[in-house]
Amino acid sequence: MTPPRISMDNSLKRRGFLGIAGAAGAGAVLLGTGAAPAAAAPARVPGDPFRLGVASGDPLPDAVVLWTRLAPKPLEFGGGMPARPVPVHWEIALDERFRKVVGRGVEHALPEEAHTVHADVRGLRPHHEYHYRFRAGNAISPVGRTRTAPAPGTAPTVDFAFASCANWEMGYFTAYRHMAEERPDVVFHLGDYLYEYAAGVNGDVRTHIGDEMNTLDEYRQRHAQYKTDTDLQLLHATAPFVVTWDDHETDNNYADLSPENNDAGQGNDTTGHFAARRRAAYQAYWEHMPLRRFRKPVDTALPLYRRFEFGATATFSVLDTRQYRTNQPYGDKWQVSGPEQWDPNATILGDEQHAWLERSLARSQSAWNVLPQQIYFANWDAVAGPDDGGYNDGWDGYRVSRDRVLGYVEERGIDNFVVLTGDVHSNWTNDLRRDFERPETRLVGSEFVTTSITSNGDGTDSHDPGRVYWDENPHLKYYSNRRGYVHCTVSRDRYTADYRVVDYVSRPDAPVRTDKSFVIEAGVPGVQQA
Repeated sequence: MTPPRISMDNSLKRRGFLGIAGAAGAGAVLLGTGAAPAAAAPARVPGDPFRLGVASGDPLPDAVVLWTRLAPKPLEFGGGMPARPVPVHWEIALDERFRKVVGRGVEHALPEEAHTVHADVRGLRPHHEYHYRFRAGNAISPVGRTRTAPAPGTAPTVDFAFASCANWEMGYFTAYRHMAEERPDVVFHLGDYLYEYAAGVNGDVRTHIGDEMNTLDEYRQRHAQYKTDTDLQLLHATAPFVVTWDDHETDNNYADLSPENNDAGQGNDTTGHFAARRRAAYQAYWEHMPLRRFRKPVDTALPLYRRFEFGATATFSVLDTRQYRTNQPYGDKWQVSGPEQWDPNATILGDEQHAWLERSLARSQSAWNVLPQQIYFANWDAVAGPDDGGYNDGWDGYRVSRDRVLGYVEERGIDNFVVLTGDVHSNWTNDLRRDFERPETRLVGSEFVTTSITSNGDGTDSHDPGRVYWDENPHLKYYSNRRGYVHCTVSRDRYTADYRVVDYVSRPDAPVRTDKSFVIEAGVPGVQQA
């Protein structure tokens, strides 16, 4: 399939934008929001300010967020922009040549927000494709494609992909390009969009700029570096994203305000400094993602869990398993189990998010109830014998929280429950039951775990995680150690998941293939190989 164009001849683009500045300046903003500062600056900007591309996100039946950042020198602190507000005009149309424009408006890119734009465009048609672009001064952005969500009560087939864990130093983002070529309705990114480590820590395929991120300028620079990748730009310009974070957007394996290295000898990773680091990370994350303006962080808080209804086909309850959790049990050690995993005071979601999730599941009128989230949900026992083992940074470390979720699904009869997961750099498929130690008990859902985009490098052809995994985890149905993503096609009657993999990321342009496909029939819990 041919990927969509993300650039146009400048003369064509400029002709299409004639008159937009005057219309917007006169107050004729047809869609969107964006208050102008008291004294709007002249529109002139240096160089090409759209070097980080364009993006859209958080689609609703009648709305979508349009994003860009002005950064003619994206890898410099400040992005090469003057320290003043800049008006940015946007336009949205039914066609990519902008002959059928349906809305235009103006936002003001502010220096205190890294000159980013978050235009919340309203009044759109449900489940419809649109094309959009921006202008700042005389510079015209690439053209992006986006799509709104289906209308309530309708039940079209929903086509989406989900991905996780893209480490710049470990490989090329070829999988993003293949995802763009498939033109999904929406992309769910489940965290580790970027990595915080210093240059040279993770690999030598490509190199991070700078030291480990701690300051706002450093987080902004790293986000900009990742967004210079042409495959990532293509995917953003092809489909709307729904994002949630895991740990590396801030600090590996942090929990709420507890950093990975909570030790007085670790400089900025001490508890006393971590709040400032998290504040910087959250600000930069909001700036660089297609999120609505009201989600802009306040101090160290950014409310990221949210709900998307795709008609009567699927409801997506997007979780945040990092911001509100208590500290991991047993010092976050791998496969160490015991009563701390069952601490009733431990939480991975926090009480407010738990209650919100239950309300989201209870009110769903969709055939499928899907949880896009970050970390391994099923039991992960890698210890032979009666020891429960467990992945303590995942839901195994918070077994009461997991039991509360699965108990609610089982007791309330929540149909067609599917969990989407990233984090662990390999593909897995799991059946879900409330008691993983008793395979004869009732199935209540399924989990699809995507591998990484690049993290852990090329991987291998292995489909065998080891005998202990098969013996101790009877709910496990599939494993693969290649890189890639999962492409899903969902109708009211059937959920199909294709595990799409590339055989290498250490060099660009790897072909993509389907390694395995699974199907869930509506009303029949458990996955079946397609």
